[in-house]
Amino acid sequence: MDITVLPSTLKGTIEAPPSKSLTQRAIAAGLLARGYTVIHDPSFCNDSLAAITMAEALGAKVSTDSRSITVMPGTLTPSSVTLDCGESGLALRMFSPVAALLSDEVALTGKGSLLKRPVKMIGEALSQLGVTVSTNNGYLPVMLSGRLRGGGLVIDGSTGSQLLTGLLMALPLACEESHVEVTDLRSRPYISLTLNLLEDFGITIQNTGFSRFVIPGNQSYHPREYRVEGDWSGAAFLLVAGVLAGAPGDELVVRNLDVSSVQADRAILQALMDAGAQMKISASGISTVRSELRAFAIDATDCPDLFPPLAALASSCNGTSRIRGVSRLAHKESDRGGAISEVLAAMNIRSSIEGDELLITGGEIKGAVVSSLNDHRIAMMAAVMALRATGAVTIEGAEAVDKSFPDFYNIMTLLGMQTDL
Repeated sequence: MDITVLPSTLKGTIEAPPSKSLTQRAIAAGLLARGYTVIHDPSFCNDSLAAITMAEALGAKVSTDSRSITVMPGTLTPSSVTLDCGESGLALRMFSPVAALLSDEVALTGKGSLLKRPVKMIGEALSQLGVTVSTNNGYLPVMLSGRLRGGGLVIDGSTGSQLLTGLLMALPLACEESHVEVTDLRSRPYISLTLNLLEDFGITIQNTGFSRFVIPGNQSYHPREYRVEGDWSGAAFLLVAGVLAGAPGDELVVRNLDVSSVQADRAILQALMDAGAQMKISASGISTVRSELRAFAIDATDCPDLFPPLAALASSCNGTSRIRGVSRLAHKESDRGGAISEVLAAMNIRSSIEGDELLITGGEIKGAVVSSLNDHRIAMMAAVMALRATGAVTIEGAEAVDKSFPDFYNIMTLLGMQTDL
């Protein structure tokens, strides 16, 4: 699907989308709990739907309505199961240890960009815990044989935190106590997110400096009602849109955001302040207005999903902004560093990569035809930049937003974005 976005001004009040990361974690916790878990205000994006499908394949009974997901673990888990992860990297890495805990033989498959993302770290970790792992030369499908057991293991955290999340969720149910040593952990805030959720579900883990985790065995997940907080990853695009294209004299207000959240992408607030954005933070929401913006610098190593909204912000700043952490972008839905540079160039914005930094010089954004490269965040970045462009911007593959923020275009249209829809 292609969408053409016209230069537009925005105003109004809108709810931030629910966190897909917390929704997926809560679904996995519900699968492992002893009783009904009700997840309120969840995300129904494609990644969350993949997590639901995987929980059902592992024996859970899942029901949904417009505002909730109810998960009841099954009484019998299949001894052999195939799990379709869709395009969700978190579902693949988080459910691998969980599935190995519950089933003797597991095949994990996926589609699209997930087929190009390396999976060798799954085998390197699970093989230390009694699971035999095979892959397609380091890519999907992943085949697991044998039940996960507790014990000691060492993992490399330099490629991200998603597999560690899966281990932290699965190992409390092992018979033995486990000791996980982690080297060079990236995206620490996502592990804080996991640990907070586990505590909510009654799980105890000892964390020493995010480098060593002691996990007592034979624990139990407590079924509960769990409310999903707003998603800073998706909201970042809305906040940037407000400072780039707010209607003169009007505010764009984003509600349902916890400013004390441990979500990594809350760092967008600091970037906006450093860029000179005019904002007001109150109990009723975060208000933004169109602002004169200056160049900023930020280390996004622990929040790589912020690169696209930060790039959109930098495109309208006076001067050259610097965003550190480019090395974290290689294995996203696209080669995201290259994709960002490609879209910026098509829209007349200069950028370059120096070492681990992306440098972006703000300028006049021009109309263009750009591709999302099947990357949800690239599609949203292009739409936000288009608000301030001198002409129409056509986004090819615009439906990629369904992966994380399916209501994105509807919300932006309600706020005043003009499109050909």
